[in-house]
Amino acid sequence: MNLHWSSLAYALGQPTVTGVLRQRVDDFVVEEQLGFEPIGEGQHVWLWIEKRERNTQDIAQLLARHAGVRSNAVGFSGMKDRRAITRQWFSLDLAGKVGPDWSALSDDGLSILQATRHGKKLRRGVHKTNRFEITLRDLQGDTATLHDRLTAIGQSGVPNYFGAQRFGRDEANLDWARRLFAGERINNRNKRSIYLSAARSLLFNQLLSQRVSEGTWQRALEGDVMQLAGSHSIFVPEAIDETIQQRLMEMDIHPTGPLWGRGELKSGGTVKAMEQQLADAYPDYCQGLEQAGLKQERRSLRLAVKQLDWFQQGRQLTLGFELETGAYATGVIRECIDVSDSDH
Repeated sequence: MNLHWSSLAYALGQPTVTGVLRQRVDDFVVEEQLGFEPIGEGQHVWLWIEKRERNTQDIAQLLARHAGVRSNAVGFSGMKDRRAITRQWFSLDLAGKVGPDWSALSDDGLSILQATRHGKKLRRGVHKTNRFEITLRDLQGDTATLHDRLTAIGQSGVPNYFGAQRFGRDEANLDWARRLFAGERINNRNKRSIYLSAARSLLFNQLLSQRVSEGTWQRALEGDVMQLAGSHSIFVPEAIDETIQQRLMEMDIHPTGPLWGRGELKSGGTVKAMEQQLADAYPDYCQGLEQAGLKQERRSLRLAVKQLDWFQQGRQLTLGFELETGAYATGVIRECIDVSDSDH
């Protein structure tokens, strides 16, 4: 059980409906939206793949073996859920090579939907959004509240929490982070990165949860750092005036919180004091992240939920929506339904 995740504040209050997530594999469907098209030529083969109950890293290794290239020749934009049906792009650097028979890889858990070429490797975080279709079953409770909650989510978004999967089963990634900060050596670079990210995510979630509790997660406070919607560009307003407030209401900008690391906080005033109090409450985490070489960054406190639609029939609810890269669908679900996840 993820105690940290379950203790985070709700923007709309504790849900009055319970349900089951991922009772079946096809209850969780994710599709990458690149935002551009491969040009059809170049040294990199791009594959549009549908996978079922398969990890992204496992597919990348399988593609490398099949093409006879090193694992670092394979690129992908995002890590996708295992217990789900997901459609995403992979790239392979096949400079001077003819691609193998990709259809030979198809099985019950893997389908090659398209093969094309492009001039560049697919890099992490390149795709624009993810489209989700999620079915929740065995609904119990006051389901009449769902319409109002979902309408509010579509209009105002949800807190941009890092999802429970970030912290591992029983929050094991946080345990490893503490061991790492205590001086234990971890040679696997990928695992080390996962543990550092978990610690960083915990700090961000705690700060966001405080602002949700105070009702300020989508309001501008003195010293706030703003992020432009749909980008990673940030700025510090000269003043919290009517223009800033209007842009917040229109979801054009969002307040941000710190992703901890070396350097000065970019915030000021009230917000900086709040963020420094968080650092004082978790000195081992903050010092550990700084010593690991991570730099101060910012993440939006608010997550816009785009093209939200839903269909409720009896004890079943199906949701469809788009989220920006790096966002978690579980953050949307937890605001309307208290779920038990069959994947855990």
